[in-house]
Amino acid sequence: MALLSGPAVVADLGGFPDWTRAASHAAARVPDTAVMAAWRALNYLCAAQLYLDDNVLPTRPLRVEDVKESPSGHWGVCPPVNFMLAHLGPLTAGRPPGSEVLVVHGAGHAGPSALAHAYLTKTLTLTGSGPGWSADGLRALAAGFPHIRAYGGEITPLIPGVRYTGGQLGPALAVAQGMVLDAPHRLVVALLGDGELETGAAAAAWTARRALSGSGLHGAVLPVVLANGLRMGGPSVLAGLAEDELRAYFTGLGYEPFLHDGSDMAGFRTVLAEVLARLCPVGSTRPQPVLVLTMPKGATGPEEAAGRRIAGTPAVHKTPLKAPARHREEFDALAAWLASYEPGELFTDRGEPSALVRQALPHPAPRYRPASPVAPLAVHGGEAWPLVSKVIRERAAAGAFRLFSPDEAASNRLRLAEEGGDGPMPDWASEILNEEICHAWLQGYTETGRDALLATYEAFAAVNTSLLVQHLKHRSARSATGACGLANINYLITSLGWRNTYTHQNPGLVSAMLETENPTVRVYTPADATRAAAVLAVMLTGRGRANFLIADKHHTLTFPPDAVHEELTRGAAIWPHLGTPGAGFPDIVLVSAGDVAARELSAAAGRLATVRPDARIRYVHINDLTVLGPPRIWPAALPDGDFARLFPPGVPVLLATVTQAPAVRALLAGRGEAARVRVVGYRDPGRPLPSDDLLTHCGMSAAALTAQALSMLKER
Repeated sequence: MALLSGPAVVADLGGFPDWTRAASHAAARVPDTAVMAAWRALNYLCAAQLYLDDNVLPTRPLRVEDVKESPSGHWGVCPPVNFMLAHLGPLTAGRPPGSEVLVVHGAGHAGPSALAHAYLTKTLTLTGSGPGWSADGLRALAAGFPHIRAYGGEITPLIPGVRYTGGQLGPALAVAQGMVLDAPHRLVVALLGDGELETGAAAAAWTARRALSGSGLHGAVLPVVLANGLRMGGPSVLAGLAEDELRAYFTGLGYEPFLHDGSDMAGFRTVLAEVLARLCPVGSTRPQPVLVLTMPKGATGPEEAAGRRIAGTPAVHKTPLKAPARHREEFDALAAWLASYEPGELFTDRGEPSALVRQALPHPAPRYRPASPVAPLAVHGGEAWPLVSKVIRERAAAGAFRLFSPDEAASNRLRLAEEGGDGPMPDWASEILNEEICHAWLQGYTETGRDALLATYEAFAAVNTSLLVQHLKHRSARSATGACGLANINYLITSLGWRNTYTHQNPGLVSAMLETENPTVRVYTPADATRAAAVLAVMLTGRGRANFLIADKHHTLTFPPDAVHEELTRGAAIWPHLGTPGAGFPDIVLVSAGDVAARELSAAAGRLATVRPDARIRYVHINDLTVLGPPRIWPAALPDGDFARLFPPGVPVLLATVTQAPAVRALLAGRGEAARVRVVGYRDPGRPLPSDDLLTHCGMSAAALTAQALSMLKER
């Protein structure tokens, strides 16, 4: 279901549950038979995608040649997901103008459901004629599955309406919470598998909502637990709870549980209406409803085949019938299974949903339009590190912005209250001691077109590595659909390991981000806090990037501003004040990336000039590490001519970076320049060390860098 553009239309909608109650009343006018027909249609299309090459509109009895030789995909999660999609269709169609209902698929295996739903809602393009209904399109939906070169067989943003990729289990509920922040016109229905609830991120998200302030300004999240009793290979933990234990569990988390047996089809609509009437904004302290839908995994599928029990076993997770094209008993079971949905009642011979099914479908929604970018902020003088806080406050004042931090904003010396004040956290800032939840909130918020920033310790940011890799894949796929103007993913990484305890030393996140070679990634390494503020101002108003700003909260030096413009526009610049005056072709190039590196290497440059006054020194600072990589991979990379101008061929280069050295070496290797560049960065000392000793251990101290440079000059 597509998103609308911004909350400006919300003024006349009222809050929850006002407009959801109105939508529920409108949905009630759709007959039960239509909703159940929509469920059957979705189930049929899922089974057809798994098994059929032809005869999707059964104009004749099923033949062996109609069946795929090697069926693949996932069936088990589809029926309960389809059950919810069928019931949400009338609700979505009945919502007041300006409101929206979004679905977040926590289960990445529900790809057939999302594809079937996109076909029924006329948003899926399967033939050259564009999105729509047709017999050819219906055949292409089934025969083309798993659509390896188009949509994929699991949940991906290539499928129209998908705004969350569920392959990373756990964050779906927190992403849904992020989507509704500052959006009172929005309801997000999070479909959560009971196996998914065993993950740490999902477990934390239940209570994490209490850390979200400004409850009257937010939309609502309806968590729907699809309690089918099984994980991929065995019973789920949730399945071991008795009904009273299950109620006690959710009640203890601050929710009002509604448990429903999916076999009572007619009664479910009454339960859903009651749930919708009890919705409240995500930040509310009131108990919020959670709907637990109990339905056997793979419901409506075959009970058994060829003497093999299927229902209630892990066999329903993927394709319950393994090879019906080669085994007669499985073929007969497939034919009976498909016929049980009575597809002749669900589709016309032109591939269109029947009139009965169409009564329960949502109306086509407007195409998603991201929020308009806010104009870049001007960075004015003032104290250096406090200027970073000022940039954040000014961006927040412009609206459509959130800061998330794992209980570390104050520790990172960010002053988020009004300038000069030490008041409480503002409404636009949320803290919770959980890196994954902070990222999921950021992901949900930016996915709906708004700007956000995650501020955290360098060492703990690495916890989100897997989430970020998965999200970069999601954003790349979104871009492939033509979606443009995605809000930036912004990380402010501070409390660096150079000044922290041994357990708080891990700069590995940016190394992992560079290893993805994702062209949207930027790793900013400004030389001082004033430059960090300028970079941050750009990050908070840009589009289409994943930005990682590494900045030491312990401000010590501010360097001359002469080269700032070039650093911001080109990503690197020569610092004349630290080089040999009037020198042309240098004997050595000293390069810093990051504030700690600039502090130590600038001191080394002064020592080197004293010890070797005959040496011609050039000093370069790198503001964005990706400029060092090959242009074929990194859009911000220095063109070959500019790279040669900064680092003339044959001249030795000593590069000091606040990150780990191998990641920078890999960037240079892509240009074939690793041999003449010695990279110095963080190395694990193996034990606690004082900060000065850590610099020496890593070769990053001014003395160690001076010695290294002298050695390189001697070798040359």
